[in-house]
Amino acid sequence: MKTIGYAAQSPETPLAPYAFERRELRGNDVAIEIQYCGVCHSDLHTARNDWGGTVYPIVPGHEIVGRVTAVGPEVSRHAVGDTVAIGCLVDSCGHCDQCEHDHENYCRNGWVGTYNGRDKVTGDVTQGGYARDIVVREEFVLRMPEGLDVAKAAPLLCAGITTYSPLREWNVGEGTRVGVIGLGGLGHMAVKLAAAMGADVTVFSRSPGKEADALELGAARVLISSDETAMKAAASSFDFIIDTVPVKHDLNPYLPLLDVDGSLVLVGQIGPVDEPITTPLIFGRRRIAGSLIGGIAETQEMLDFCAEKNILPEVEMIRMDEINHAYERMERSDVHYRFVIDMSTLEGAAA
Repeated sequence: MKTIGYAAQSPETPLAPYAFERRELRGNDVAIEIQYCGVCHSDLHTARNDWGGTVYPIVPGHEIVGRVTAVGPEVSRHAVGDTVAIGCLVDSCGHCDQCEHDHENYCRNGWVGTYNGRDKVTGDVTQGGYARDIVVREEFVLRMPEGLDVAKAAPLLCAGITTYSPLREWNVGEGTRVGVIGLGGLGHMAVKLAAAMGADVTVFSRSPGKEADALELGAARVLISSDETAMKAAASSFDFIIDTVPVKHDLNPYLPLLDVDGSLVLVGQIGPVDEPITTPLIFGRRRIAGSLIGGIAETQEMLDFCAEKNILPEVEMIRMDEINHAYERMERSDVHYRFVIDMSTLEGAAA
């Protein structure tokens, strides 16, 4: 199936119009016309080959909302005309212990990313959502619940599930004392979701400038991480801290803030962090852990939860031809809080 999108041809070149082929529908495939696609830091990192391993040309985008246009003969979960969503993964082995327990994101045999992955049948490189259409195996297509604004919902497919999954795994609920490091695309979703679960939420910030935003998003307070007196007074006062910062940084100021058996969970930085000092970990039975997106069932649960609680990301809508400027703004943290591409602008941009 011929389609068009925006692709990076190398780490140094801007994204530009790109014509390519989607696979023809297999028996269990769903074809989707993409209406909205969120812009994630992972898109930028992959386009720039920051993590290595990018295969060019690459079409990023794994926060996808669209409409079903065709289905294979074996498809039973979705029908033409349905509003659906695609997140960060589009396939897995389906039979390992992790897949059988709905943790496809930890597939023992390797899950397939929505972009820069390898199709399990053909070995072709997968291409993402900065495109007119996409074809995905039905088990990895999510149902968009009624009540969610589809124009704003796309970032839930990465920023939403990336923060929802650890909150659920660590049993965050009524009265849980939660800290959030970083108030960007991931962090603002962590605040909204934790508050909706009944947690007492504190945002850590280096300056008081984000206090109004944090409180409006649902936080109870802001703790200035550069205020040594305030940080010392907050020792042992958190059950759970979610760290959404996407670059190398120092975890040590936050570890003493955890109570006994508390956990600091990394969801932002993939790669090195400053060397941790183990004293607070050993003397307080505290933990540093990590979490990667979520499985398909949990992602559907997250979408349903957001519909029930009326939770949506804070987004800025852009045209497809504004993507390179959006990347530049992301690099200087100039986004409030997530970009979403209106994919109806693609045809004109690619003309």
